[in-house]
Order: sequence, then structure tokens, then C-alpha cells
Amino acid sequence: MTRALVLLAEGTEEMEFSIAYDVLVRAGVDVQSVYVPAEGMPNTPEPGYVTAARGVKIVPDTTLAQLGDAPPFDAIVVPGGVGGANILSQDKTVLSMLKSAYDADKVVGAICAGSLAPLRAQIGLGGPITSHPSVKEQLHEGASRALLTSAYAYEDKAVVVAKNLVTSRGPGTSFVFALALVEKLMGPEVRAKVAAPMMLEERL
Repeated sequence: MTRALVLLAEGTEEMEFSIAYDVLVRAGVDVQSVYVPAEGMPNTPEPGYVTAARGVKIVPDTTLAQLGDAPPFDAIVVPGGVGGANILSQDKTVLSMLKSAYDADKVVGAICAGSLAPLRAQIGLGGPITSHPSVKEQLHEGASRALLTSAYAYEDKAVVVAKNLVTSRGPGTSFVFALALVEKLMGPEVRAKVAAPMMLEERL
């Protein structure tokens, strides 16, 4: 079965997390949410849940520390939300996982400020990328030129697919982002089958 990990930290943007998780499940993907603690914090969230950016409480399926014996995965997704994205994009284990996944041609997804994680993992450098406008300058020019071997080619698009790196802009693009992940993992026919009953073309 196709497996995907959706990362989760304190301050993760709940729409970007939950829509990616939900749409992947609809496509038949085995999805696990993975809690990543801030530096120096316990491996599991002390109250048993994560408080997302707008206060929604989310119970993770597993933790980063517990992934050691887990089956291989086919995709890893990094949501945004400033607080959560900062934690995820600075965690050395997460960055190593992203680099290994990308190099193995697995799907790496990042949305909103989550696109800082590919930057810091140094994957897809020189290719196209997108993000929330608030981190555009960092991705376009490089937050630290000592870190980068080259800059990204930034694109103001809802979703940018560059080989196996899929990036997107924010909460409002969460559905098209999630569907792009589905297409990469399961193909265009599954994407169409999942999208149709969600009524994404309906207008109020």
C-alpha cells in the first residue's frame, strides 16, 4: 500500500495539515501524522495533542521518535503555519528524512511556510518552487547564501510540481496541493475520482 507521512508540530496550520491528510486518505493512501517536537521539548506532546495555529487540537498518530521501525513511506508532507514550519524546517531529523526521500525519488510536499524545509534540506535547488508570499524572498534569494549552492526559480502559482517536489502557497490552495500529491502518488485517474465528489468546482 502507498504510505504517506504528514508532519505536525505546535503551530502547524490546521487546514494545510488536515486537508492534505484527508484527501490522501480519500485516495486510498495509508496516512500517518507524525509529531515533531520543538528543540528541547519531550518526544510526545505533553497534553496528548498538538495545538495548531488557530487553536484546533490535533492528536498525532505517531511521533518522530517512534518512526524507527515503521514501514517505508512513499511521500512526506510539510504543512505551513509559522510556528510549526519553524520547528519542522529546523529539525535535523526531518531535514535528513526530506533529503533521503527526495534523493530516492519519493514525493516531498511542502505548503505555505513549510517550503522553508526543502530550502534547509537543500533539495530541488535551482528548480521551481512556490510558497506563501511571506517567505518568498528567502526561497528566491536564499535565506543564507552560505547554505545554498543556487537559488530557486520562484513561481507565483497555486501549485508547483518540480519532479518529485510539490509545493503550494497557503490555506486557500490546500485542496489543489493535496490533489497534486494524489496525482503524483496514484495517477490522474485517482485524482479525478477523488476530486469529483468533493464538489470543488461548486460556487456559492
